[in-house]
Formats: sequence, structure tokens, C-alpha cells
Amino acid sequence: MTIEELLSAQELINYIKERPTIPMLGPTLFPERKIEGLKAELIKGAGGLPISASIHGFDTEAEIGGRDGVNYDLAELAFIKRKKRLTEEQIIQLESPRNSMEEQQIIDKIFNDVEELAENIETRVEALRMEALSTGKLAINENGVKLAIDYGAPTDHKKSFTWGSGTPDILQDIYDACDKIVDDTGFTPTRALTSKRNLNIILRDEKIRKGTLGVNSDKLLSQAELNAFLSSQGLPTIAIYDKKFRKDNKKGGYTVNRFFPEAGFILMPDGMMGETLYGLTAEELELRKNPAVDMETIGNITVVQYATIDPVAKWTKAVATALPSFPYADQVFMATIA
Repeated sequence: MTIEELLSAQELINYIKERPTIPMLGPTLFPERKIEGLKAELIKGAGGLPISASIHGFDTEAEIGGRDGVNYDLAELAFIKRKKRLTEEQIIQLESPRNSMEEQQIIDKIFNDVEELAENIETRVEALRMEALSTGKLAINENGVKLAIDYGAPTDHKKSFTWGSGTPDILQDIYDACDKIVDDTGFTPTRALTSKRNLNIILRDEKIRKGTLGVNSDKLLSQAELNAFLSSQGLPTIAIYDKKFRKDNKKGGYTVNRFFPEAGFILMPDGMMGETLYGLTAEELELRKNPAVDMETIGNITVVQYATIDPVAKWTKAVATALPSFPYADQVFMATIA
């Protein structure tokens, strides 16, 4: 069997589409959508208090509505790609295997590479979504690419709280942050996202523990009990997101990073916060020229296979252009907890 037979364009498309994926939070808050092109129109300040129309007399011209507080930025989607190499020895083993077991081992390796490369792209996109959600901005500086996006989150919707020491009033801080969002936008935060570290600080807080369990209780507070109490007070319930990923440090190793910052504490209303926009790649445009490819099956990530001559090698490459939109950044309170 040749590499070309194993990794036909349609086979790669089908495999990427049907493979199981690692659950991530990002697509829930920023649902994925494909667009034609490389630029996305990012809407800032899309949500807020409603604007009243004016009463007019009959036979008078209507008042012209403005777009106060709503800005549009045109941003280029981030080009994300990664590849893996099949060596000369592995090519020989596949095309002239000594036995069926050896052939299957190489086939499994190739498809593991395909799956891992697609996962690499999804991981980078998730990191972009969580950076936007936790900071209201994107600051990209890698491989010679510099990109800075400000989604327009008001500066007074960002604050640092010291909850881990001293005598903080955590509940009052949460009340005040929620009131700020309601006063400025009319939307009520219903969800909080944070880390296990911050959740533990809240669970150990004496005021909250006594308010939930009673002044004479020595019982440890659970997350479920905390959320039931917060809900009864009309406050957001808390979820944690502690997933991590590895990033190539270009020195033969990896550094471990978090998707969502450990110090982060985010308050947000119901519904989606934006979208994850995927665009075109040159690789996808080439696939569209292939009559053997079903265009309807091409997804957000394109995986292709190609060869180089010296040294002889077969490469598997995954590519995508992607960027989160965040039109409701002004409805989110972005706290940092010390």
C-alpha cells in the first residue's frame, strides 16, 4: 500500500470529521462557524441597555438611529499550522512490509499523526478563546507574527481582588461586580468561571461558609452547596476550568500552560459570548479543485499529505485560519484574584 492510497484527500477529510475530539469549554461559549475569506468583522459593544425611540407627530420625518457604542474592526484570521514527517525507513516499511503487523503499525502511526495534528490546531484555538474571555484582548507574538486585538471590554469591568489573605468580603465583591455589569449593560451575570485554586479560597471563606451552613457548623463547604447558596442570593454559580496544554519551546522540549489563568474569575450572563470563526486556507482551495473531493465534507481544519525529494519524506500537515469574535465583552466582568 502506498501513502497516497492510504491518505487520499477524501480519506483525510472523512477521518478528521469522524474522529472523537477532546471536550473543551470554548465551543460552548464561542460556537464555531465557517466563513469565506481571511478577514472577520469583529463587533465591539454589541449588547447594552435598550435605546428608546421617540414619539413623532404624523407626517413628520422619522428620527435617524445611530450606532452609539457599537464599533466594528476588521481583523485577519490567525493562520495556524503544524506538520509531521514520515521518514524514509517508515515509507519503505509501509510500501514493502515484512508482515501484516509491521504494515498495521505504520498505518496506525500515520493516522495517529493526523489525529494529533488536528488536535494541535484545536488546542491553539482554545487558547485564543480563553485568552479573549479572561482578558478581553488577544496578544499574539510567535513565529514572527504579531497580532493585537482589543475586544472593547471596559477598563472598569476589570479589577483585582485579594481573597487569599486578610479579611476580604468576597460576597460583597461579587455583588458589586454583578451590579456594575447590570448598571452598565442591563445584563445580569449568571455564571462564574474560575480555577480550582480560587474556588477553594471561596469555599474556605468563613463568612460564606457560615452564611451557607450556619454559624455553628464546622462542616466543610462543597461546591454544590456553595452554588445553591449563590443561586438563592441571585448571584452567579461557579464552574471551574483547569485544563492544560503543552507548547513546543523550540528547545527540544515543552512548557505546560493553562487555557484559563489560575488567577482568573470571570462573571458572564447566559448565552454565547461570541463565535469561533474559521476561514479559508490555500490548502482548502486546492482541495476544491479535486473532483474526487466532496466539498460538503470539508471542515474547519484541513489536513493534507505531500512529499519532499531530498531527503525523501512524506509530510502530513494540518492547517486552519481562525479567530474568536467577542461582541459581548462589555457584559463580562474580568477579575484577577490574589
